[in-house]
Amino acid sequence: MVDLTANLSSLSFETGLTEDEKNLLYLRPRSAGLTVCGCAHASFLCGLVQSLRGIIKSHTTNRDSLALGEDSSDLCLGILGMGHMGKQLLHTLLEKTGVKPSHIKISTRRPESAAAFVQTDVECFFDNRRLAAWADVLFLCCLPSHLPKVCADLHSHLSKHCLVYSFTSAVPVTRLAQLLGHDFIVKPQYVFVDCDTADVWLSCACLTAALKDPLLTEASCPLTMKGGISLGLNWVCAVLYSLLNICTSASLGSSDALSVIKRIFAKWPQTVELNAQSFISTSYASSLLADEPFPWISLTDAQTRETPLLRFLSSSKPMQQCISAAYKSMLKTTVKWD
Repeated sequence: MVDLTANLSSLSFETGLTEDEKNLLYLRPRSAGLTVCGCAHASFLCGLVQSLRGIIKSHTTNRDSLALGEDSSDLCLGILGMGHMGKQLLHTLLEKTGVKPSHIKISTRRPESAAAFVQTDVECFFDNRRLAAWADVLFLCCLPSHLPKVCADLHSHLSKHCLVYSFTSAVPVTRLAQLLGHDFIVKPQYVFVDCDTADVWLSCACLTAALKDPLLTEASCPLTMKGGISLGLNWVCAVLYSLLNICTSASLGSSDALSVIKRIFAKWPQTVELNAQSFISTSYASSLLADEPFPWISLTDAQTRETPLLRFLSSSKPMQQCISAAYKSMLKTTVKWD
């Protein structure tokens, strides 16, 4: 069917805008790009964590030694806030991660806003503390103005091993760590630059379609981002250190931890040999025994300071290519739940 209004300028979005308002049109692609990238990157992290937990489960012969719970491979995801970002994130997690809908829970002040998801076995309630105590990964999708109250609710209710992923803008990870009394936090820091290709983010009308578009998959790839948005290596470092901390929480020795992390990326031929020096200082690595776990890594430090992993990734093109290949492969996967 032909769209008879397609070329009618009087019906376009820009019609009727003042000159001052037209100067703000560049915010439209930025907003769309942040939604696409934010949801895709968060899902990529969850996919890696889910894979890691499954590998740990199969790798470990004595399940009693695990600190991951009775069913260690089942990742529990919590979303705090069901505004625009929370809803889009939930759609993406259901479609891309392989996490069961029954292992996703939502806390929102307006449970009626998530009524459409109840039929998918996603549980919705309004209890931030309950969500924090249950989740393995907790996504903060609240407004900056709500963050002090939310953090007060969560403080002392977060397990040390709960990974907090914040979408809340204007609050740096260092401040968030202070508010929560928690250092296992990932906060993507997107940077905007002027470019001629920013409108690429407007090419798809909905997120589901955007995540299937090869052009947007390439544009959103964390290490080679395009369209006027970039992320940088610090976020990738935080993701990989998250995997290392999960191994530490499972009491895996350093040798086993490296082995299971490398298995996640084993299907891509660009993989390089990760070793202890890739993650920690040479002096510490030289004294680390094979059956001794890695030290717990502060993700706040990982995202704000130069680390051994940042230096390693900066100089290792094969590892960067491997991570990019893993990301693109994840976006090609679509999970269907009965």
